Amino acid sequence: MAISSGTRRRYAAATALRGVLLLFVGIYAILFPGATLAALVLVGGALFLVDGVLGLWSLTFGGAKSGNYWFDVIRNVLSIISGVIILAFPFVSTLIWVWFIVYLVAFQAIVVGVMEIVTVMRERDLYARIWPVILNGALYVLFGIALLFAPMVAAEVLVVVGGILALLFAFGLFALAWRMYQASKQTNHNVG
Repeated sequence: MAISSGTRRRYAAATALRGVLLLFVGIYAILFPGATLAALVLVGGALFLVDGVLGLWSLTFGGAKSGNYWFDVIRNVLSIISGVIILAFPFVSTLIWVWFIVYLVAFQAIVVGVMEIVTVMRERDLYARIWPVILNGALYVLFGIALLFAPMVAAEVLVVVGGILALLFAFGLFALAWRMYQASKQTNHNVG
């Protein structure tokens, strides 16, 4: 069944609307990275709360019996408690989550960098040049150390990078919406 030109235009408009939303999110993330980070943590807290409530509702009234009843009850109650704590203490929650994620990435970078250096030193016969791998490993280690010393700055930089990516994706959606709109005009001319 062929899609009408009116339906194609609605798809193009919906795609363009997604682009506009991503454009605003990207600009906001670039201009206000700290506020964006706090908003992301609050959204996460709301998701925990809603997930826990819906999980308990489905266990009680929805017939969602999985065989792990008490595990499901405890998981959903912990989700509700986490959501309430995050929403009740947004500043502290933001700091804790940011530090946790940034430290996790920092330690991972340090471990990967050290592993690269140790591996290339042990197996140097297999490499034509070992200095690029050693340099790469050293950069990983330095990146990890930098994250450890400035976790909040690192998180804000990551939010800005996310904002830039959102802008790029928004422009891609605008291009797609334009192509969809042009295709709807072509369909309209072919029919008429």
